[in-house]
Amino acid sequence: MTSDVAVIARRPPEQVMRLRRLGSFHQCRLSFMRILTRRMGREGWRFSRPIFDVDARGVGHAVYTAIGPQRRYSLVAFGHDLPDQDRSDRVIATAWDATFALFDGVPDRTDIQRLAGAVPLQEAGRVGPKELTLSRANRSVRLWRHVVQALAAGQQPAEAEIDRVGYLMRTTAVYGSGKFGAADRDTIANRAEMAAPFQAEMLTVYLIRAFARDMVEHLAREEGGARAVTLDPRLAERLGIGNSTGLGMAPFLINHPVLLSNWIAAREEALARVRSLPSADPNDLSMLKDLLARSRQALQTSPSDHPVQSEKLAILHRDLERLASHPLTLDPPYPWDRLWCWAEETLSEEGQEFLVSLILEPHADLVDGLAETMADSCSTGFQIDGAMPLGALRHRLKTTFGWALDLDWSDRAHSARAWYVSEEKLEPRLGERFEEPISAYEQPLAPARDAAKVHAAMQDWADSDPVAEFLLAHPEHRHTVRRAQMAEIAPYGEIRDNTIGAELMPIDMLRAKLSFFGATKFDPRSDRWVRICMYAGAPYPQALSAETADRWVYPAVSG
Repeated sequence: MTSDVAVIARRPPEQVMRLRRLGSFHQCRLSFMRILTRRMGREGWRFSRPIFDVDARGVGHAVYTAIGPQRRYSLVAFGHDLPDQDRSDRVIATAWDATFALFDGVPDRTDIQRLAGAVPLQEAGRVGPKELTLSRANRSVRLWRHVVQALAAGQQPAEAEIDRVGYLMRTTAVYGSGKFGAADRDTIANRAEMAAPFQAEMLTVYLIRAFARDMVEHLAREEGGARAVTLDPRLAERLGIGNSTGLGMAPFLINHPVLLSNWIAAREEALARVRSLPSADPNDLSMLKDLLARSRQALQTSPSDHPVQSEKLAILHRDLERLASHPLTLDPPYPWDRLWCWAEETLSEEGQEFLVSLILEPHADLVDGLAETMADSCSTGFQIDGAMPLGALRHRLKTTFGWALDLDWSDRAHSARAWYVSEEKLEPRLGERFEEPISAYEQPLAPARDAAKVHAAMQDWADSDPVAEFLLAHPEHRHTVRRAQMAEIAPYGEIRDNTIGAELMPIDMLRAKLSFFGATKFDPRSDRWVRICMYAGAPYPQALSAETADRWVYPAVSG
């Protein structure tokens, strides 16, 4: 099939946008890291390290430049001597092992001096319009020291330690889009290489990974002298960049319904296109089996101590065993749809969403172009249509929030939680509404409850009355009316579950967003924060090519 028009419809929002399903998403061809590495490999990007001025303690600075067809971007990295007792992954930390800025172009000496006075301060400093991101990272102390000592002694680090931890450094924030004086998103949105979401942030992390490898090898040489060796490329590739992500990421999905809808719609369109193929190529089936074998092996190195995630991993193991033993056939018509229908009847949500990722892999021609649809290109924002009749608004509310309109929101179980921002920690928090004095500080992150309030407030209004007249009387409902109207252009923009209920698992929201980043080794530490790994398995800059740039996320099966 050469057409990119789907015959089989996308899955409906009421099926996809449930938290349990969103919390079962995995990386796929449309994940932002893979979009970036594919482009860099396809376009033959080159990389250089013009500066590496770092002393024996790891203090100093370095510059890594990515050279694309039209532009250059440079990671300016600063290494610091951080005592162990001062190391913290909290957002409110004031010192880190390394700090970074992604510079638009190639910095000169004056730029580096300016950044040296601002970047190590992070939020307490200010960068400028030439900076696209601001970031920081800490070492994984035990693995870092183990790798340095092994290399300094002329040996390679233990593979078991590499796999157990998975990263030399973990970022604690990667800020972009105008934060702390950095360039606004509009500055780069029209650049082809930055048009997809979070490409500047993903490039930052990719170059930080190169810096982390260079740093351990540098410190090993300083410690071991002539005995020291470099890290085996095979082991180095297994190392990614870690990240600890908490509740700060969850409100993003609620606050950006158009962007979220674009991400989900692209993934659902990709699945629909593959299911609509009337036949399958034998090579595509071979690839699916190969990637399934690789995935089953990779799961062995992704354990979790969290009971919910441990159960999910056990279920996924069983699902992949069922998939591996299922007789995959190419008989027409629509073999991929037949496989999908079997999965919906047989596998858990976790297994189904993993299969989405697998069956997209052989179909780059149908899938990869959808990356161009994933950004929110409306820079002016969505304007409320005041002329809309209330009858049309009622219909929108029922279509998008029908499940919530009949809930008894006075029941404490349905309103048990409240989102707020901690004054002490300056981080989003989820508190117990009826046990803590937080209601006065609640953030507007309960769209379903607010939709029910609007629907109730409209009971005595006629269908023909305009929205503008209603909002003049009830301006407190503007944000909900705006969301309801927005649903027409963003059908996948609303989570079809209660975001303040007693049963809420915030890590489901974190998992959904991180899957689009391309994160692996999802390891919750509670229901509110999670550790993940980025770029594990990816080629380093000097090894990046069109041949190595894509399926690095599926490690080769060992003998």
